[in-house]
Amino acid sequence: MTLITTRNMAIGFGGPALLRDIDLDIRRGEILALLGPNGSGKTTLLRTLIGALPPSAGVISRRDGLVVSYVPQRLHIDETMPMTVHRFLRLPVRHHRRDLERALERAGVPALGARQLQELSGGQFQRVLLARAILEKPDLLLLDEASQGLDYGGTRDFYRQIEWIRQEMDCTIVLVSHELKLVMQSASRVICLNRTIVCQGAPEEVAAMPEYRSLFGIDEPQEPAARAPVYPITPEYKEALNAR
Repeated sequence: MTLITTRNMAIGFGGPALLRDIDLDIRRGEILALLGPNGSGKTTLLRTLIGALPPSAGVISRRDGLVVSYVPQRLHIDETMPMTVHRFLRLPVRHHRRDLERALERAGVPALGARQLQELSGGQFQRVLLARAILEKPDLLLLDEASQGLDYGGTRDFYRQIEWIRQEMDCTIVLVSHELKLVMQSASRVICLNRTIVCQGAPEEVAAMPEYRSLFGIDEPQEPAARAPVYPITPEYKEALNAR
């Protein structure tokens, strides 16, 4: 099932196009990774997919009733304002407490509901943002460098949790990241952007493409990416995540 389709889409604001000739089909159940250097149009494409930016040319169509959630690169919260995680998740919609707890569990941080936001580590706050996004039970979850600022272990755990969420919620995930190795292990499909689609395909196919190697300055073809295993979310694993 296709959730979003674009054809010959361009995005611009009177000057040179920020993106051009974007032909894209986003399908249900996939993890689609958008890769590219800074300024290549990744965030612009995400904002267009959620409807925040209109295309300047071409067409974009969305499935009727499509529910989209978005996790931004960063979200500034006034550290002087007392606010628990549960209260934050209830803004602006007052979800039932059991829904809040379920979202936090899916995001891998079930014990954080009563904590103050200013007490959270960067990794914990990113997972709270993820919980807020999945509260809406999205068909399509967009992550704009949502693991930014995490160390390698935290980033690896974050991608593991993303795969688990995709399976449990049967949703599509589109993510932007600069973590090439982890993305290649986690994604089911990769699109490389540089103001247009440079190359796309399965991770093992893209890793061998000269366009990909040129875009990221890789001299030799990479070995096919091994698929990241999906581990059961055990109580011990949840406890380790909460400590991050």
